[in-house]
Amino acid sequence: MFGHRYGTPRAPVEAALASGHDVLFDVDWQGTKQLRKWPDHHLVSIFVLPPSISDLEQRLRRRAQDPDDVIRARMATAADEMSHWEEYDYVVINTDIDRAFNEVQTILAAERLKRERQTGLSDFVRRLQAQL
Repeated sequence: MFGHRYGTPRAPVEAALASGHDVLFDVDWQGTKQLRKWPDHHLVSIFVLPPSISDLEQRLRRRAQDPDDVIRARMATAADEMSHWEEYDYVVINTDIDRAFNEVQTILAAERLKRERQTGLSDFVRRLQAQL
């Protein structure tokens, strides 16, 4: 996006997932679409929104990483980017970075507790039932 072509090597990601670790990606909606194509992985998608458009522009400028023309281009495409929010499992409005971080942690904790994500849960329940 914006003239940059980023990529993440697949092998280290798959190794981390195979060892039971979560992997966090900071990608746009196109990157999320690509991640959804990976078989056998549980993807939890979180769309992060700014509290306002003026906050978005201020944050981009405060980062001081991009020249004005890049910031203008990002702002010009922001509406299109935001139009994909409904494709995500969760939406976090980043009014405060600490609060947003805590909300993301809460989402991940809840997702790890989903029945289908708890490996060995069926065997555990059967062992409990066998004790009755």
